[in-house]
Amino acid sequence: MANVLSCVNLKGGVGKTAIAVNFAAYCGSQGLTTLLIDLDPQTNATFSCIEVDGWEDHARHHGTVADLLGVRRHANAEGQERTPYDVIIPGVFENVDLVPSHLDLFTIDLDIGGTTARETRLRRALHEKLGEYDVVVCDCPPNLTIPTQNALALSTHYVVPISPDYLSAIGVALLLDRVRSFSEELEHEIELLGIIISRVGRPATHREETVNALRVRFGERVLTPELRERVAVSQAAARKVPVFSEGDLQATNEFEAMSLELLRRLEINT
Repeated sequence: MANVLSCVNLKGGVGKTAIAVNFAAYCGSQGLTTLLIDLDPQTNATFSCIEVDGWEDHARHHGTVADLLGVRRHANAEGQERTPYDVIIPGVFENVDLVPSHLDLFTIDLDIGGTTARETRLRRALHEKLGEYDVVVCDCPPNLTIPTQNALALSTHYVVPISPDYLSAIGVALLLDRVRSFSEELEHEIELLGIIISRVGRPATHREETVNALRVRFGERVLTPELRERVAVSQAAARKVPVFSEGDLQATNEFEAMSLELLRRLEINT
């Protein structure tokens, strides 16, 4: 069974996508078969891996995560609904496959909000494929709507990226409580793997106090490595490569330290 990790926060701009994409890339570079699933309708993780033209062509002919969630219900050439075998894009990075996102997810709560078992559609769709991967990484939108619920229902673990500003930090306890309640309702255990302090260095009110308060309150649940705001991260995304390819030693060291800590907590040896 794959280790399935979701990156979750109720606030945007905290580094979820950079963490998801680069952790997936690191896992692949260490020989772990990895699946990256983009569940954010903004498609940032998708466009960190492939070009827009390639995404448009793939969405048209093979489908996206929206098909797996039952939003689009487009058929393939044989007239059948899309399956993971249609949707997954192999080899976007070394040993990393991608389930791309789609803008249709913006209205998913309106489209399937009244259907039964809507929270487990992704888990059921990927059931046969999960055994092919060592690690699955889900990039979630900044909310707890149906895409995030599907990611959590699929996940064994989740991480919470936090930027060191007051508004990002105050919702952590609420988020942890909501995930716990969701887990209990689904009777599906999801373990908090850690809280990641990310995008350190951008303007933030009472940054030092916020970081210290997080470490005091949540203790060992906060990862020791911190990710600073670096140009190399956005440059890598624009070039469709992992940050490890950018030649920025500090960025490489930070993301490698984070990845090693996550793998250690997952008890995965590389």
